[in-house]
Amino acid sequence: MFNFTGKVLSLSAASLMVTTAFASAQSMDELVAAAKAEGQLTTIALPHDWCGYGAVIDAFKKKYPEITVNELNPDAGSGDEIEVIKANKDNKGPQAPDVIDVGLSFGPTAKADGLIQPYKVSTWDSIPDSAKDAEGFWTGDYYGVLAFEVNKDIVKNAPADWADLLKDEYKNAVALAGDPRASNQAIQGVYAAGLSSGAAAGEAAGTAGLDFFKKLNAAGNFVPVIGKAATLAQGQTPILITWDYNALAGRDTLNGNPPVDVIVPKTGVVAGVYVQAISAFAPHPNAAKLWMEHLYSDEGQLGWLAGYCHPIRFNDLAKKGLIPAEMLAKMPPAAAYEAAVFPTLEEQGKAKEAITKNWDAVVGANVQ
Repeated sequence: MFNFTGKVLSLSAASLMVTTAFASAQSMDELVAAAKAEGQLTTIALPHDWCGYGAVIDAFKKKYPEITVNELNPDAGSGDEIEVIKANKDNKGPQAPDVIDVGLSFGPTAKADGLIQPYKVSTWDSIPDSAKDAEGFWTGDYYGVLAFEVNKDIVKNAPADWADLLKDEYKNAVALAGDPRASNQAIQGVYAAGLSSGAAAGEAAGTAGLDFFKKLNAAGNFVPVIGKAATLAQGQTPILITWDYNALAGRDTLNGNPPVDVIVPKTGVVAGVYVQAISAFAPHPNAAKLWMEHLYSDEGQLGWLAGYCHPIRFNDLAKKGLIPAEMLAKMPPAAAYEAAVFPTLEEQGKAKEAITKNWDAVVGANVQ
């Protein structure tokens, strides 16, 4: 999917598409004016400690103080975001999201269901074709890999790979960072476990992942709680399966209390791209477009890197000499990512269907 070497993606340069034609600086000025006239932007499922979102949102507010940002349910999963769009098709109030940030597999289905509208940001050409919809309905923005976030006070011997999680020493210790019936992060966690077992990519790995979690649950190792930095610190979920950027941010937030290990497993290293899209029913479509421009600007992309995410435009930024050395120094070594695989849309779609539809029947753990 990507030409992946360490932290580097294969990218190119930039053009500006606001409609179907190249836009001038004047059209950008018009977009800003129209967005300010709308005066609001409604987001959903953007925790401030996820991928540096708090600072990214604050930067948008500072840049456009005339636009009030209304944040809905920060802890919602990708599936929840889609359902909220469906439930608010005719709602022009603050409960209708303008924009969504969802796992890659949710982009094409939202497009097929007529729930999102096209928009190509000014940096469109610097985004890999494989990470965006050709018509601009959804666009990849950042990615990370599944990792283990470990409370070192409780877990003395940290797991090095997925199979280790089945060991007796990890009783009542292992949790997902979401509900695998709705959360892309959790779905990818189950998928990665299946891929680690040697199953083929796609549906087979999804099914194998369910079998792995069935064993994990039967062994008494799985904790059916949506894990966060707080539950990890409290000892409720001392081993958390989460995106590396969330684990690293959690480590920083806890600041040694307790000490935290962040481990990229040896096998089943699954990289997950998250995509941005604008609701087809957005009450504030111009503010939504301006938000997208912010996210894909140099400033927005560096915001992801500051939050330990790999921005989709990494190479473009590197070519321009815009990446501070201190940002790179805080990231895990490139070697940890050498085994990373990027599931195709087809593979993700088949795995997601297998996992979301069969979790209850196979694993039977009600995660909440």
